[in-house]
Amino acid sequence: MDHADEPLSARPALETESLRFLHVTVGSLLASYGWYILFSYIVLYIVIQKLFRRLRALRQRQLDQAEAVLEPDVVVKRQEALAAARLRMQEDLNAQVEKHKEKLRQLEEEKRRQKIEMWDSMQEGRSYKRNSGRPQEEDSPGPSTSSVIPKGKSDKKPLRRGGYNPLTGEGGGTCSWRPGRRGPSSGG
Repeated sequence: MDHADEPLSARPALETESLRFLHVTVGSLLASYGWYILFSYIVLYIVIQKLFRRLRALRQRQLDQAEAVLEPDVVVKRQEALAAARLRMQEDLNAQVEKHKEKLRQLEEEKRRQKIEMWDSMQEGRSYKRNSGRPQEEDSPGPSTSSVIPKGKSDKKPLRRGGYNPLTGEGGGTCSWRPGRRGPSSGG
């Protein structure tokens, strides 16, 4: 019986030794790569969830297509809805086109009216620039039009300063580019 007890007592020691070895190796593995393993499990979980969603959507689409093939009423209703939507869109487009045509007609009428007013004012001897509807007063008590000196355009800014020349590089403000030195960069 002593021989029978030896293997039993050696067996739990062997098991505890293997458990201890397993504990040490797994513990050191988790201590070294624990965060990487955790993040890889999270990424794997997310990827699996997305794949299952796509698979479910694909199956649902296949079922819908199978039902649509089997039920011609659904197909007819879909086509009618599509035709009604197209008809509404076409009516909206036609209404917009009519509004645009009406605007163009009004603009043409306005231009024609301005041209007629300009022609009438030129026939009466008035300046065509005064086509705003108020006639030029000929019996004004003020000075005559020939002695009035027209104002210069002093309100507008000049496009550039007087002495500006882009080829000289002067007067350009803060923007003055100069090419780099030629030759070797070291001094000696």
